[in-house]
Amino acid sequence: MTDEQPQPQKERSIPVPGERQECAAVPAAEERPPAQQRAGLAAEERPPFAERAALVVVDLQNDFCTGATARARYAGDPAALETAAANTARALAAARARGMDVVFVRFVGDAEHQGPSWRRRDLAQGKPLKCLEGTWGAQFHKVEPAPGEPVFTKWACFDAFLSEGFERHLRGRGIVRLVFAGLYTDVCVDSTARTAFQKGFHITVLTDCTASRYLPDSEILRFMAALYGAHLSSHDVPGSWIPEQETAAVPAAGRPAREERTCRTTDSSRSTAASA
Repeated sequence: MTDEQPQPQKERSIPVPGERQECAAVPAAEERPPAQQRAGLAAEERPPFAERAALVVVDLQNDFCTGATARARYAGDPAALETAAANTARALAAARARGMDVVFVRFVGDAEHQGPSWRRRDLAQGKPLKCLEGTWGAQFHKVEPAPGEPVFTKWACFDAFLSEGFERHLRGRGIVRLVFAGLYTDVCVDSTARTAFQKGFHITVLTDCTASRYLPDSEILRFMAALYGAHLSSHDVPGSWIPEQETAAVPAAGRPAREERTCRTTDSSRSTAASA
C-alpha cells in the first residue's frame, strides 16, 4: 500500500459494449521488430511455428509474487510463487531465443478502475487494494519486457481479452497458439485461456510456470485440458510447447478461416431490425 493517491486516468474502467477503452504501452504491430530480428535468428533458422505462437506472461507482478501483500493473499507455500516466477523467466529466455512472440499482461487494481460488483465484493470480504498504478506492487517480478514486446493492462479485470488491443495484436501477428505462464492458474490464466479457446486460439499451459490461488494445481490443469483441450508442457522443453502434429496441420499463412468466424459478437439492434 502507498500513501500516494492514485492519479485519475481517463477511460480505464472495465470495457463495456460500445465504449472505447485505452491501452497502455502497446506498440502497434507494424512498429514491432520481426521476431527473428529480436532474437537475432535468420528466418531459415527459426522453427516453422515461431510466428504462429506467442508466450503470454500473465500478471507476474510483485503484489502477486512476493512481499507482504502476496503472502497475505496466497494460502500455499510462498516458495511456489517464486518457483513459478523463476521458471517463467527461463521460459521467457527460451521463447526469445527461438524467435517466438512474447506478450506481457499486467493487472492494475486501483479503486477507480473497479466496477460496482468488484467494489462490493472487496468491501464484503475485506480485500485490500493491490497492484496500484505507479507502485512497487504493480511492477513485474523477475521478468521485464524487452524493447518491442507489448504490454497490455487489465484495469481491475481478470481476462486479458478485455484489454484494448490484445486480440487485435495477436490476430495481426498471425498467432494461433497461446503459451501461458504466470499467475494465477485458476483466475487470470484460466479466464484468458477460456476466452482464447472460444475465439479459436489453441492453448498451452506451462505447468511449472504458474500456481493456483484457490484450487489445487492438478485440478485446474485437468479442467483446462478437458474443457479447452489445453496442451500441458513445462518451461524446460520449449520444443514440446506446440504439439508436433500442429506444426504440419496449421497453415503458416495464419488461422484457418473457420476459426476467424468463431465467437463473434452480434449487433443486437441490427439483428432485431432484420428479424422484424
